[in-house]
Amino acid sequence: MFERLDLIQERYNQINELLQDSAIIANVSKMTALLKEQRSLEKTVNKYQEYKDVVKNIAELKEMSKDEDPEIAEMAKAELEELNGKDQELIEELKILLLPKDENDEKNVIVEIRGAAGGEEGNIFAADLFRMYSKYAESKGWKVEVMDSNETGLGGFSLIQFSVSGDAVYSYLKFESGSHRVQRVPVTEANGRIQTSTATVLVMPEAEETEVELKMEDVRIDIFCASGPGGQCVNTTKSAIRVTHIPTGIVVSCQDGKNQHENKANALKILKARLYDKIMEDKAREEGIERMAKIGHGDRSEKIRTYNYPQNRVTDHRIGFTIQQLDRVMEGKLDPVIDALMQEEQRRLLAGEENKLAK
Repeated sequence: MFERLDLIQERYNQINELLQDSAIIANVSKMTALLKEQRSLEKTVNKYQEYKDVVKNIAELKEMSKDEDPEIAEMAKAELEELNGKDQELIEELKILLLPKDENDEKNVIVEIRGAAGGEEGNIFAADLFRMYSKYAESKGWKVEVMDSNETGLGGFSLIQFSVSGDAVYSYLKFESGSHRVQRVPVTEANGRIQTSTATVLVMPEAEETEVELKMEDVRIDIFCASGPGGQCVNTTKSAIRVTHIPTGIVVSCQDGKNQHENKANALKILKARLYDKIMEDKAREEGIERMAKIGHGDRSEKIRTYNYPQNRVTDHRIGFTIQQLDRVMEGKLDPVIDALMQEEQRRLLAGEENKLAK
């Protein structure tokens, strides 16, 4: 482990030197790549330096505790007591920092939410989830941009697609793909009975130019009038865009942009994310990847979470986590749920790494 940490620190120092090179500064792509790599190593390097400082401090205090001056020896022993176990605590933190990283963790995402079972109540719940994620993104300082939506009469969404950009967005939202279930008395229910409805969420990392080769000759583009709730035409000019990727049959529509150009750019962005998502799925299938640490499969049909309004309860079924704070969660206070998912993933990864070492 310490050999790996030394190599990481060495690479970090090397990057710092390269970033002072005028040739690198003049090359925007190289500069950007190095800054990105620097950020990915910084936390580990700082934690390793903290560990080395603690180890050095402990060694010095042990020597001081043998000093002939009883006051100095007593002071050293008191400080040693405060540092007791700190080095082991930092080792555990370093183990987590050295766990295999998801190659997409630092990326922005495109999220798609669809109203599913429950008719109009499913669509209303889709709108509630969009609001929840928007408020969570706001608390993180991320930017949310709606790319396409089909709003229904009661303020719900049969479909809404939006991008979330910021610092390591995918690492937080990657657990959200799947079927979300709500249990409550719907606004559409006159006799006040509790109903179960669902909405599906799909979180896709944004694809970089080098990761997806999109040939425009493989894409059919159709232009049509945008429509609003109830299907009425709300745009007398043809600005909505539908793109079809002929080899895969993937279809993406966008109509929420200011003009045809913006809708086309958004549609192609979503298409690239879908193609990248498919590439990742195919790769996992071909290599027979069954990651012990993976929480859920991101399948739309997989029921991942229940939001029970009468009991003010949120339950994540994948890890058996329950919290009686539904009102806070729906206001974007998602950290307790997402932190629990991250910790469980780390636990499974650590168990997997320890099993490898044992073999």
